[in-house]
Amino acid sequence: MTGKGGHGTSILPLAVEHVSYHAGGRRLLDDIDFELLAGPCTILLGPNGAGKSLTLRLCHGLLQPTRGAIRWRGPGASRARQRQAMVFQRPIMLRRSAGKNVAYALALRGIPRHQRRDRTREALAGAGLEALADRPARALSIGEQQRLALARAWALRPEVLFLDEPTASLDPAAMHAVEQVIEAIRSSGTKIIMTTHDLGQARRLASEVLFLHHGRLVERAPALSFFTTPASEEARAFLAGDLTW
Repeated sequence: MTGKGGHGTSILPLAVEHVSYHAGGRRLLDDIDFELLAGPCTILLGPNGAGKSLTLRLCHGLLQPTRGAIRWRGPGASRARQRQAMVFQRPIMLRRSAGKNVAYALALRGIPRHQRRDRTREALAGAGLEALADRPARALSIGEQQRLALARAWALRPEVLFLDEPTASLDPAAMHAVEQVIEAIRSSGTKIIMTTHDLGQARRLASEVLFLHHGRLVERAPALSFFTTPASEEARAFLAGDLTW
């Protein structure tokens, strides 16, 4: 399965331009500014409450910034809404089979009926769930449900996939299985932008790291240099396990 098949022109880069976000009288994000390109797996790191999930929701368009702007700058930007997807920490499973969960997402996206069966089968196979296609989605384990959520998103063939703490409550075996699916999606050509609190996972998956603290983007670096020689005092403390909110 390809990540960008049939898209024609890219929606990337994604420009986050001096974005701030206020809620409840508090500034939760403060002048965040960066641009994301196709290719690398970008991981947002930082302590709880740093603004990682909020940044992801703003980028996906679920929220609007208080100040600043978020723009898709590629030649295909007018179709950005149709060419991105998001998987949450606790995805909602419909009261139907695993296969029909995927097929329903395709129907909502307007995929013709004659294409849905093959794309559903292909996505489930890619997530290691083909044998569970007829099982009720809500009867699956938590790890299987998360892989199903990834398959449901993958079937849409997004150019960009946002993942918010996709393995937060999983045991090591289930985490490994989910990471394998994420790597397969990335290898298919989809840009992965994700949050995680797990440093081991970030080391395994990240190509680049955006490190947030107190709602500010403190550091951005290639993953290797971030984990070996972080430039900021906050990142050094975070990696040493010393940084708390």
